[in-house]
Amino acid sequence: MPRLKPIHDAQPERVSIESLDTEGRGIARVEGKVLFVDGALPGERVRVRRTQGAKSYDCAEIVRIDRASSLRVPPPCPHFGVCGGCSLQHLEPTAQVAIKQRQLEDSLWRIGKVRAERILPPIHGPSLGYRSKARLSVRTPRTRGVLVGFRERNSNFVVDMGKCLTLDPRVGEHLLPLRQLIAQLHAPQDVPQIEVAATPDAVALVFRHLRPLTDKDLQHLRDFGRTRAMQIWLQPRGPDTLHSLWPESPEPLHYDLSDFQLRLRFDPLVFTQVNQAVNRMMVQRAMMLLRPQPGERILDLFCGLGNFTLPIARLGAQVLGIEGDARLVALAAENAAANGLAECARFAVADLTQVRMEDFAPRGGIDKILIDPPRSGASEVLRSLVPGVRRLIYVSCNPATLARDAEYLVHERGYHLRAAGVVNMFPHTAHVESIALFER
Repeated sequence: MPRLKPIHDAQPERVSIESLDTEGRGIARVEGKVLFVDGALPGERVRVRRTQGAKSYDCAEIVRIDRASSLRVPPPCPHFGVCGGCSLQHLEPTAQVAIKQRQLEDSLWRIGKVRAERILPPIHGPSLGYRSKARLSVRTPRTRGVLVGFRERNSNFVVDMGKCLTLDPRVGEHLLPLRQLIAQLHAPQDVPQIEVAATPDAVALVFRHLRPLTDKDLQHLRDFGRTRAMQIWLQPRGPDTLHSLWPESPEPLHYDLSDFQLRLRFDPLVFTQVNQAVNRMMVQRAMMLLRPQPGERILDLFCGLGNFTLPIARLGAQVLGIEGDARLVALAAENAAANGLAECARFAVADLTQVRMEDFAPRGGIDKILIDPPRSGASEVLRSLVPGVRRLIYVSCNPATLARDAEYLVHERGYHLRAAGVVNMFPHTAHVESIALFER
């Protein structure tokens, strides 16, 4: 990224907003130079002032909106514009989904030179109170007491917030009590973050602490958990030091995939999808596209906790889930056994940026693959794609790397991009999750 330099004494100028970028900023063009405008929407005519600049683009803030978009709405959260957690609350929710779909299609064509034969209906759910996983920052500035919440946009400062509307309400409505709890501790500055994990049945809070807590601190935390029916966990160092404080033996966290009669258990620090309602619909969509059949041999790459692996097994296929995080693989294997699927769902630990797919191909080959890679995509493992794979489902959290990998699959490996569509996993943000079907 080019280094931005401050622009001083810039005069207001009128610009027309053409589109949104991947961070939810409005895009304008002035004399051939791109201008990114925080808070602007496509179709708007706005007066802006440039604040920072690089050789190829400038950043600007809105001074006045001369012609507002018909899709502009009042943001539901009073902290919008300051908090970095959301970037699109000023855009009507269904329009957010439409813009994400357009970004997906544009990326596929502009980067990958491919078009989907069919656009899938978007998957979306509630736009507020949906977030079941989060990492809250804790700061203790001298002037404002303890702050608990998300960081300010483009800053390391924490927003002075009393609630968060996108968090599960059992946590989002109680940020002030959390601030008061931290303020009671002997050394509040020694608790830099709180990890949140919520399920329909339980809420767990993991307090990261840099030095040992006092007996009085521990009692404050126990009392908070007891009175608010929350699990309290402590993490003094790395993930292996995680342990429960209240209750001493809590019920395991879990989420259900009821369409497949599955229950997946997890601990508060491991990765799970933040939007459980949308995740259930995404898994259902993935199985509809993959169509696992008894006797088929399927790979689930970057399988995590078994979110897709176990539904594949439930539908009768033999599936191998591969993941680089050994802790996730151990939990996935436990979930397979607990759901009676240990015979048809197996798991392996491997760095998928380093290994070749043929190392895991069973005798007789691989029929289908499901892949759910990180933002960096899956170019390394796809280049070792074994012959005979007739169907591949790609779940993506980054349209740009999906488009790059789609170019390889279509133009070099002979696949067709049969279908693609967005999954609105993070409403009110510019994050674009998607799912695509490739076939020979």
